[in-house]
Amino acid sequence: MIDKTHMKNIGLSAPIEKLKGVSYKIVKPLKILGIHTIYDLLRHIPFRYDDFSKIVNIAELAPGETATIRAKIDKITNKRTWKKKIYITEAEVSDESGATKAVWFNQPFLIRNLKIGSLVNLAGKAVFNSGALYLQNPAYERIFESSTSEHTHTGGLVPIYRETAGITSRWIRFLVKNAIGQVARMEEILPQEIIKKHNLLPISSAILKIHFPENTDEVKEAKRRLAFEELLLIQLLILKARRKIKKSVAPPIAFDIEKTKKFVASLPFALTDSQRKAAWEILQDMSKNIPMNRLLEGDVGSGKTVVAAIAALNVASKGRQIAIMAPTEVLARQHFQTLSNMVAEFGFNVGLLTGNSAEIFDSEVKSEYKLKKQEFLNQLASGKLLIAVGTHALISEKVSFSSLGLIALDEQHRFGVNQRAELLQKYKTASGLMPHLLSMTATPIPRTLTLTLYGDLDVSLLNEMPKNRKNIITKIITPSERMSAYDFVRKEIQKGRQAFVICPRIDAPEDSKIKSEKAYQQELLKKEIKAVKEEYQKLSSEIFPDLKIAMLHGKMKPQEKERIMKEFKANRFNILVSTSVIEVGIDVPNAVLMLIEGAEHFGLAQLHQFRGRVGRGEHQSYCLLFAENSVLTNSRRLKALINCQNGFELAEKDLEIRGPGDFLGTRQSGLPDLTMAALTDKILIKEVREEALVLLKTDPELAKHPKLKKYLERFNAKIHFE
Repeated sequence: MIDKTHMKNIGLSAPIEKLKGVSYKIVKPLKILGIHTIYDLLRHIPFRYDDFSKIVNIAELAPGETATIRAKIDKITNKRTWKKKIYITEAEVSDESGATKAVWFNQPFLIRNLKIGSLVNLAGKAVFNSGALYLQNPAYERIFESSTSEHTHTGGLVPIYRETAGITSRWIRFLVKNAIGQVARMEEILPQEIIKKHNLLPISSAILKIHFPENTDEVKEAKRRLAFEELLLIQLLILKARRKIKKSVAPPIAFDIEKTKKFVASLPFALTDSQRKAAWEILQDMSKNIPMNRLLEGDVGSGKTVVAAIAALNVASKGRQIAIMAPTEVLARQHFQTLSNMVAEFGFNVGLLTGNSAEIFDSEVKSEYKLKKQEFLNQLASGKLLIAVGTHALISEKVSFSSLGLIALDEQHRFGVNQRAELLQKYKTASGLMPHLLSMTATPIPRTLTLTLYGDLDVSLLNEMPKNRKNIITKIITPSERMSAYDFVRKEIQKGRQAFVICPRIDAPEDSKIKSEKAYQQELLKKEIKAVKEEYQKLSSEIFPDLKIAMLHGKMKPQEKERIMKEFKANRFNILVSTSVIEVGIDVPNAVLMLIEGAEHFGLAQLHQFRGRVGRGEHQSYCLLFAENSVLTNSRRLKALINCQNGFELAEKDLEIRGPGDFLGTRQSGLPDLTMAALTDKILIKEVREEALVLLKTDPELAKHPKLKKYLERFNAKIHFE
């Protein structure tokens, strides 16, 4: 029962330590889950439910059935297996209809909790084995009152929560039961007219039903209400960021038709129609005095860099500066070299700034040279250097531009909505002008996600490949076909071609749950490096001892990575073994083979990214998907990759197969679980966006909705779209 006297003395904002049942041992695990207050606990939403609603007598139990029984404990014992050294707890239980057993593994403490003679609810799956029917690892609950009393862990839909080491769903349910009396104090942040119009539950009812539903209809109702609220907050944040930028003033960059025509004519290939359209949209945006805020979304190999170069050329022609940022030094250097070649004949120098070095490509002498960072920064500050490429080093405090006209962010998902807005604000010129912003991504994004997560950006699509580009032949390789696949790789290398080998994605370390995010990433990195070294060793000593093989991983110094990529590009290595660091942007036209180990562990979008690292030259290219066992070769994901070359179509399939949580990566996105689940609901997203637009049109500062405004600020502080 809920201790109402205790609950009167604490409020929703009270530290979680004040709640009855919270011992010092579980405070840290709760905080790892983001539960710092009573309010946070009630907002910790179940991600699924065990259906223990079917209540039967022991005599009615059937093999394979999940049900709840109420029985008396007649006997309970612990024993330890000799071979596997695991504890087995076995209880003999009975009711008026008969008797059965319940068996638990590695839970020896149950013998203290479940006393002989006590009445319990047991809920789980009935298993028939060795001629006997028993409940395997059932949930349990002591019964102290009449059969009509409410129960927490059995006898209905039982919520399962996101857990961490040191705290289980069972414990969270117990704490939520202690705190649920506080739901009446929850403030309603949604306007009443929206609640009525969309037939939404009040917030107190939604929280109560999400934790303790009577049936699945109540779960759906509660989820819809909470998802609507979260999506509305996201849309308000995005639309407010968009509005803020649209109110600013940018330097208008007039379209230089002659110079653009000359540039396009100098290219060794013809632009695709989608490249021409995207370039036109960007140039039209930049010609206005409102800051451009556009997303250039293109499939792998669709030619985003050329479009960005057209924009950069126009900005530089007007004497304004361009900052092009990439997430890694390898990719930043590749952009630097590509742009240097493209704009060389137009007389513009191009600079490269990373955490380790500063370089300039001199267009007059057509060569690169290194210089001191301070000298590089002086050239930026004075306006002498117009085109600068770099990593995050470009936004350090020491960097200042004289007249920044355009910021281009490659792989823009590394930057959140607020980060994009802050970046633009940071580089306002002395005259108060804000630069234009071009975000780029090689990861096709499903439409619902674009609308929800990148609604602050206008979108240009590159949805066609350059002409004469051959489709990449993709094959699933079973364990029995592995050696013949290696023979095929050898034959291609003998023709002078090269190969990438991607090591499998490493699952989260077992003990990562109790560590900080930084420690988690370090542990993951260690395991990935180990996988790369093992694969490198296997290929070098066993499979291809006569070939030149290199490896690449995240622990290497930037100079070492750069050296290896340069030598691989120059064909001094036949095979490059790597982690997924190779995924984005690397361009080696002579590499025609992409071997992906443990392919079933990757999402479709990521597999498509890997595949896009080959097929960039004149030779036929291949992507070989090595599955860990024959059964996995039938997975929907791998088959979809074989049947489809289009990244946009694959992204939609990936979202459908894995769901938004895995597609985006909850750990990286910071998005609430319910929002994740709602990201495929096109109707709900449309309804929410319309309401957000109306709210901001009638009440731009949300002055008439103070509770919503306050909650929005709180929500903004903890969420990030990355």
